[in-house]
Amino acid sequence: MTSPEDTRSAHEKLKERVEKQARRIKQAEKEQRALLAQTVYLGTLGLIFVLPVIGGAYLGQWIDNLSTGYEVHWTISMIVLGVVVGGVNVYFLVRE
Repeated sequence: MTSPEDTRSAHEKLKERVEKQARRIKQAEKEQRALLAQTVYLGTLGLIFVLPVIGGAYLGQWIDNLSTGYEVHWTISMIVLGVVVGGVNVYFLVRE
């Protein structure tokens, strides 16, 4: 027969294992939310950088189409300006 002390000891061991597993589950849930938050953050950084470049390309092409002949001076200039503006945007967002 088992004594009451052995039963209590087994009960405490079971309780400790269940608590340990519950902590691991909570930690995994927190890490999953953190991964999703990081993914959203990186997506935001990408958009903040890419949108000024695309906007600059369209604006430069529009200005180039207003002039006679086909030139790409404004298109290239506005793309470079978009890269600079996008870089500054990313810098300020990361700095926060």
